[in-house]
Amino acid sequence: MSIRGENVKMVGKLLVVACGMFAFGYTLIPLYRAICEATGINILSLQESQVPGNGTAGDAARTLANNTQVDRSRTITVQFDANARGPWQFKPAQSSLQVHPGELATVMYEFQNVQDRRMAAQAIPSYAPRQAGPHFHKLECFCFNQYTLDPGEKKEWPVTFVIDPKLSRDVQTITLSYTFFEVGGRTPAAPQSTALAPASANASSGS
Repeated sequence: MSIRGENVKMVGKLLVVACGMFAFGYTLIPLYRAICEATGINILSLQESQVPGNGTAGDAARTLANNTQVDRSRTITVQFDANARGPWQFKPAQSSLQVHPGELATVMYEFQNVQDRRMAAQAIPSYAPRQAGPHFHKLECFCFNQYTLDPGEKKEWPVTFVIDPKLSRDVQTITLSYTFFEVGGRTPAAPQSTALAPASANASSGS
């Protein structure tokens, strides 16, 4: 085969590869949408919502709240729990709240640095039952950022959230728990955001 023939053959192969890559990229969007519709989970939104401080979780929840009608045919009890990994005070202002799916709700969390030194801290959320996590969307949450508090300083932080109406009707109670730990301190770091074990679902906020 001549050099020209080999070049033509190579160009043909490259064209086939390029067309295949274009077709694959074109089908990714409908394929991703099909997966989201089948599972009820927006994978990219979930991944971004776990990155503190980027605001993506709040934007996604706000869009959901604006485009979703409130499902008043059912009520979900949201229980609030707080755990502190260190010598400070951390608790929700109320132990529970009843909300309708699609309804905006807000709960306050209270924190005080009772130490005689400045500290930087971060909160990590957990959910129970496990399947509630992807349907619990926060517009505003102190867990998005790290905070520095002076000795004796008190803070109150809101958590504004909406529960996706796509949540299974079998779920009637959700426990939202936060573990507050010192950043760069001697106390052990908290685990990454996970679903709570079933045994933790009934933990009281004062424990």
